[in-house]
Amino acid sequence: MYRDGAFVAEQIGRTTEAQIQPNGVDLTLDAIFEPLEPGRITRNDKEIGERKRVASAEIDRKVPETYYLEPGGYIVRYDELVKIPEGHVGFIYPRSSLMRNGCMLNTAVWDAGYEGRGEGLLEVHHDIELERGARIAQLVLAEGEHTGTYEGSYQGENHETPRD
Repeated sequence: MYRDGAFVAEQIGRTTEAQIQPNGVDLTLDAIFEPLEPGRITRNDKEIGERKRVASAEIDRKVPETYYLEPGGYIVRYDELVKIPEGHVGFIYPRSSLMRNGCMLNTAVWDAGYEGRGEGLLEVHHDIELERGARIAQLVLAEGEHTGTYEGSYQGENHETPRD
């Protein structure tokens, strides 16, 4: 069974009322990265290829950071610190506005016990402008049985990343 948006909001560091939806919580854009080098995944290990942060267009200091993206694959980091509670599993879905603008957000399962400011793969099929802080995804939590909790290498990811 999926949990309601109010419950999901309790698992997130900070949210606004606008982010809380009937069935989940909208996650906002913190930063965008462009992969530069190949990564490597073996049976026993993984290596994330080098990437660079995409520069935002600075038109006016009073306007929030805006990213102009051409077609390609990008890594997005969400701004919210998420904690997946025991007895649950997290799923991230793209907001329909992304799809309607020719973009898709791919993510993975977030296991019980995961804590961090996660990332997703943004596929841009048509040029788009995204403003930092824009709602781009929705986190939903489903009750789920599990053995143990997440203790992988991404535990605590981006906890200490400055929100500049």
